[in-house]
Amino acid sequence: MKFEERSIAVGSGIADRPGFTIQDILWAVGIWSVILTLAPVIIFYMLMVA
Repeated sequence: MKFEERSIAVGSGIADRPGFTIQDILWAVGIWSVILTLAPVIIFYMLMVA
């Protein structure tokens, strides 16, 4: 059995140009913005409570 017979097509242009998509970059920027925004709040809370 060949590997191509079992593969799943997820998109037409995915194999042609591998790399990060706009959605991947926006997701990463969003996650980092949440982490960097909440970090001072969490540190302040830990210093005041502990």
